Amino acid sequence: MTSADREPREPREMKEMSAVRGTVRGIIGGVVATALMTLYRFPLFRALPPTAEFWSTYVGSGEPEEYVLEGLVLHFLYGGIAGGLFGVVFSRIPFRSERNQRLGAIGLSLGYGLALSIFGTRIVFKRFLDETLEPDEGAVFHVGHAIYGLALGTWMSSRERTGEVYD
Repeated sequence: MTSADREPREPREMKEMSAVRGTVRGIIGGVVATALMTLYRFPLFRALPPTAEFWSTYVGSGEPEEYVLEGLVLHFLYGGIAGGLFGVVFSRIPFRSERNQRLGAIGLSLGYGLALSIFGTRIVFKRFLDETLEPDEGAVFHVGHAIYGLALGTWMSSRERTGEVYD
């Protein structure tokens, strides 16, 4: 069967495929954004992500320092899942132009990253871990999530090209 013999895809099918593609791009972008956020955060915060403490509280029985690897894996897993959720929603937004898509992705993802940050400080830290961040730590935490959002939005709005990218 050749491509000429196949029936054209219905618009709904195309949209669903776009959502799958957006989800995959979001997951990958979320992992990349988590790496950038972690690289920014570590020299300033000099502490494990809260996922190590979360792991030690709800899964393990030791101190958070005993769960560095588990905490990092969980941190990247959360970042990838959050990116995938953003990707599926982002893929459903009908932008009028490539420029609007690019600016929309960056603006929406910045807001998304900050919303994740607020969720982290208000829900994860206060309710699940019974902790509060000091003001300096809070600033680094929020800026780190802004970096996550900006990186995710840039990833989602970039064109997938190989080879020469400069005009």
